[in-house]
Amino acid sequence: MTWSEMQPLLEQACTETLIMVGWSTLIAVVGGLPLGILLVLTDKGGLLQNTVVNKVIGQIVNIGRSLPFIILMVALMNFTRWVTGTTIGSEAAIVPLAIGGIPFFARLVETAVREVDDGLVEAVQVMGGNTWTIVRKVLVPEALPSLIASTTTTVIALIGYSAMAGTVGGGGLGDLAVRYGYQRFETGLMWITVAVLAVVISLIQFAGDFAARALHRRGARSGPGPKLRLLKGEEPAPAEVGKVA
Repeated sequence: MTWSEMQPLLEQACTETLIMVGWSTLIAVVGGLPLGILLVLTDKGGLLQNTVVNKVIGQIVNIGRSLPFIILMVALMNFTRWVTGTTIGSEAAIVPLAIGGIPFFARLVETAVREVDDGLVEAVQVMGGNTWTIVRKVLVPEALPSLIASTTTTVIALIGYSAMAGTVGGGGLGDLAVRYGYQRFETGLMWITVAVLAVVISLIQFAGDFAARALHRRGARSGPGPKLRLLKGEEPAPAEVGKVA
C-alpha cells in the first residue's frame, strides 16, 4: 500500500479517534468531577459527611473501574443501541468510552481534592462560607493543577480504550490497525498507526504537563492570601472602614 492510499485512511481514522476521545472526555469530566468531589465531601469528617451516600458512590465507582473495557462495551451494547441506534462506529463507541471514563476520572478527582490544605477550608468556614462556596472558591481552584493532570491521564487512557474499541468496529486508529494492519497484513500501515498514536499521546502529555506546571507556578506566586480575599469581596477596605468610623 502506497502513502497516497494510506493518507486518506489515516486522516479519517485520526478524525474519528479525536471525536470519540473528545466527546467521551467531556462527558467523563462533567460526570466524574462532581462524583469525585462528593466522595470527599461525604467521607468521614467531610463537610457533608454521610456514610451511606459515600459507600454507595464509592461502590458504583469501584464497579465501573473494575470492569475491563472490552467487557464493558459488550455489557452496554443494548444501552448503546438505545442511545445511538447502532453498536458500531465512532458515535456508538462514545457511549462505553464515556461511561468507562467517568469512574476513572472520579477517583483521580477525589485524590486531587484530598490534597487541598484543610487550613484553607477552615479559614473559609470561619468567614462564613457555605459548602458551595468552599467547593467553588477553594477546593476546585486549589486542586486545579492536579485536576489538569488528572484530565490528561484520562484522555490518554481513553485513547487506549478507543483503540480497543476499534477491534470490535468502533472506528478510529484501532479499527484501522486491525482491519488493514492485521487482517490484510499491511504491516507498514500498522506501524504508522502505532507511531501516530505515540505522537498524539506524547503531545497531549506535554500539553497537560505544561498547563499543570503553569497553574502550579501561578498559584505558588499568588499564595493563599489573594485567593481567600476573593471571598471577602463584599467587606469594606480598611481605608473605607476608617472613613466610616
